[in-house]
Amino acid sequence: MEQLSPERILQVGTGFWPARTLLSAVELGVFSFLAKQPAGLPALQQNFGFHGRGARDFFDTLVALGFLSRVDGLYHNTPETDFFLDQAKPSYLGGVLEMASRRLYGFWDHLIPALQTGEPQNEVKSGEEPFATIYADPDRLSVFLRAMTGISRGANMEIARRLPWDKFKTCADVGTAQGDLVSQIALANPHLKGIGYDLAVVRPVFESYVKELRLADRVSFQDGDFFKDEALPQVDVILMGHILHDWDLPTKKMLLEKAYKALPEGGMVIAYDAIIDDDRSQNAFGLMMSLNMLIETPGGFDYTGADCIGWMQEAGFRDCRVEHLVGPDSMVVGIK
Repeated sequence: MEQLSPERILQVGTGFWPARTLLSAVELGVFSFLAKQPAGLPALQQNFGFHGRGARDFFDTLVALGFLSRVDGLYHNTPETDFFLDQAKPSYLGGVLEMASRRLYGFWDHLIPALQTGEPQNEVKSGEEPFATIYADPDRLSVFLRAMTGISRGANMEIARRLPWDKFKTCADVGTAQGDLVSQIALANPHLKGIGYDLAVVRPVFESYVKELRLADRVSFQDGDFFKDEALPQVDVILMGHILHDWDLPTKKMLLEKAYKALPEGGMVIAYDAIIDDDRSQNAFGLMMSLNMLIETPGGFDYTGADCIGWMQEAGFRDCRVEHLVGPDSMVVGIK
């Protein structure tokens, strides 16, 4: 008993404290402000309109958590926050944290009802359809798609450099969002041509992003709805990044079956998510993402590598394998 400690229990049980602190800093733009130049407490307090009582504690908490440093009274970004949380940089992933702060943080207060009912606990409860609401507002859609790029960038770059792309000439990203996955593949492999496949409303955001990267001659957009379209784009490689976990099991299988039909012999399918380890005991992020799908969707869930390999084999794919990418993300690869 003397060796037991409640530290881990208290750390997780009060985990909303550091989460809320970081998310508040992201929403306020603290890291973008400090990316321009370090600042002392008076300048920060004035810029963000903070009361004197809590300002010092707030910024010193960010120091203690490792998100800021303080040297001679001036607060600085760390290398990680400067790279990933400065809105002016293309590596910014704060969009997904902004979404977590403004939407998911409150919805997770209803995890118990979600577990008891199996029903979503987001805007659906008030009669809204969250994706329809987001896609109907160009500004909200742009923020959402940028958030998807932020959370996916590391895995996208790994896929772009790691796979044997010299064997293929074309690829399509199904549910492409802003188009970062197909763009990173094209940037790393100049011989490849790529297609971003998504709902028509996504086209302007996609084409603007591709134009910025000077890829418009090799990367194009194709309007599509994988629920309504009989076939997916006919290319050598079909990719689905953070797509399968959104849907129930019949839809997951349907998407893999459509991918199989669209690919040529020797073609490749890639599905990546926060793949749960087969023992379901290690990838806590993947397991919590599955709980997030419970809160956010009618039937979505995250899955193990063995699960996905089974679905791919059922669709007809062979030589299926799981490869870790970055962080909690892994990909499942299958060959036709």
